[in-house]
Amino acid sequence: MDILAKAKKLESTLTRTFDRAAQQWSQSGPRGPLEVLHAILEAVDERVEPAGRGRRVFPFNRIKVTVVAPTRDARARLASVLDGGPTLRDRIVNRLRAARCDSTGLSVRLAYVAQPEEGWTTPEFHIDFGQGTPADPAPPEPAPQIPEIELTIAHGAGDKPRYTLTQDRINLGRCAEVRDSRNHLIRTNHVVFKDGAGTVNDTVSRRHAHIDYSEATRDFRIVDDRSAHGTSIVRNGTPIPVHVSSRGVRLQTDDEIVLGEARLRVKVASID
Repeated sequence: MDILAKAKKLESTLTRTFDRAAQQWSQSGPRGPLEVLHAILEAVDERVEPAGRGRRVFPFNRIKVTVVAPTRDARARLASVLDGGPTLRDRIVNRLRAARCDSTGLSVRLAYVAQPEEGWTTPEFHIDFGQGTPADPAPPEPAPQIPEIELTIAHGAGDKPRYTLTQDRINLGRCAEVRDSRNHLIRTNHVVFKDGAGTVNDTVSRRHAHIDYSEATRDFRIVDDRSAHGTSIVRNGTPIPVHVSSRGVRLQTDDEIVLGEARLRVKVASID
């Protein structure tokens, strides 16, 4: 009997149960795309079985992951994490290889639905594990065309002086990666203010704000992520606050985004 492997599996199960209960108790709302990704990987980890003498096996070669995306924007945001590089299959294969499990011929299919189905154990996703000959997955829908937005550091110290991005969600904050107490990655910042680079950068929260692109309205909006020192924009010399829990403020060329005391100058490419 592989006692160590069973103990690790029990610890993982207890931790997952505690995290789910804590989330429900705090009413913190649905998890973000990165949190959903890591929850999926943990669910796969839980299906790895001890095989004796320190060996472990993954007894499936088919995985279907169904993720809740109630809107097209939500689907695009999830797809940027789950379908991007590395893909969800790549991440699962890497997890299995780290556990010394054979992942040869593993098929991973990703699907999106508008709402969870009855019997799901988590509200954001459901995983079906199977064994057999996998069917060819349906081709993904083409990604929306997103215009270019340029963000230039006007005050503060960034990893780069200027960022040119074309994606539907852009995270702004201090440090490139944000990790929880167990060193799990919970957020990647696309516009990065350096940690320990002075008092201006200290006013930027690690998860300060993000910019959303809406295909429906074809605009970028800045949203505050419950930062410690607040978010606003300055337009033609007039400050406009970005209130927490609002849908954000639409961005225009020549706006300045204010994160605490740091500033970013905005330039939005014209949309045909």
